[in-house]
Amino acid sequence: MEMNLTGKTALVVASSQGLGKAIAEQLVLEGANVMITSRSEEKLKEVAEQLQSYNKGKVAYVKADITRKEEIENLIQQTVETFHSIDLLVNNAGGPPAGTFETISDEDWYKAFELNLLSYIRIIRQALPYLKKNGGKIVNIASSSIKEPIPGLLLSNTFRTGIVGLTKTLAQEFAPYNILINTVAPGRIATERVAFLDQLNAEKFGITKEEMEERVKKNIPLGRYGTPEEFAKVVTFLLSDANSYMTGQSFIVDGGMVKAI
Repeated sequence: MEMNLTGKTALVVASSQGLGKAIAEQLVLEGANVMITSRSEEKLKEVAEQLQSYNKGKVAYVKADITRKEEIENLIQQTVETFHSIDLLVNNAGGPPAGTFETISDEDWYKAFELNLLSYIRIIRQALPYLKKNGGKIVNIASSSIKEPIPGLLLSNTFRTGIVGLTKTLAQEFAPYNILINTVAPGRIATERVAFLDQLNAEKFGITKEEMEERVKKNIPLGRYGTPEEFAKVVTFLLSDANSYMTGQSFIVDGGMVKAI
C-alpha cells in the first residue's frame, strides 16, 4: 500500500506535544514536509530539531495562537512561503476546561468556541485556496465524546460534535475540488491532557491517579490506553493516497471503549 506522502506539505496544528506532535512525526517519517505550530516557541524549536534529525521530510515551525484570526492568517502565509503549497491539513486544539453547566460562565463558552470550533473554521478557510489547487486532505481532530458524552466535559461535548457537523457538510461542498475531509476522535490516549483529566477525576473520587487509570482501563475492551503513535497512524492513513474514497466520516480510535453504534 503506497502512502505517497513524500514531498507533500502538511500543516499540523497544536503540534508541539501530544497527538499533534505524534501526527507530525509520523508524517515526517513518511517523507512529508511539515509545518508545526503552537503557542510555545521553546517547545516548537525542540520538536522541530527532533523531527528534522530523522533526515526524512523537512520541518519548519511558526508560533501561533489559533484563537487569533491574524495569527492564523500569518500561519498559512508562512507555511506557503516556506513550502510553496498546502496539501494536507490537520486541525487540532487543546481541550477546553472541565466543568458542568452550573459552573461554566459565558466567557468559558466563548473561549471554548474560539479554540475548539471557530479556529478550525478559520484555518480551513485560509488554507482552502491552496488545497483546491491539486486536491487535498483535511483531518479534524475531535474526541470520543462525538459518540458518547463524557461527564464533566460539557464544553468539549458541545463543540467536538460541532466539528462532526462541519466535517460532514464540507465533505459535500469540497468534493468537486477532490478534497477529502474526515474527523478522527481519540478515546483514552496516553497524552498530557488525559493524564491531567485522570488527576482531576482522581481528586474528585478521593483516590490516586493510578487507581483512576485502572478504573478507566476496565471500561476499555483492549485493557489499556492507546499510544499517540497508534492514533497518528490512523490520521496518516487518511491523509495519504491510500485513502482515496473516504470523506465526511468520523473515526474513533479508542480500543473499543465507546459502546454507541
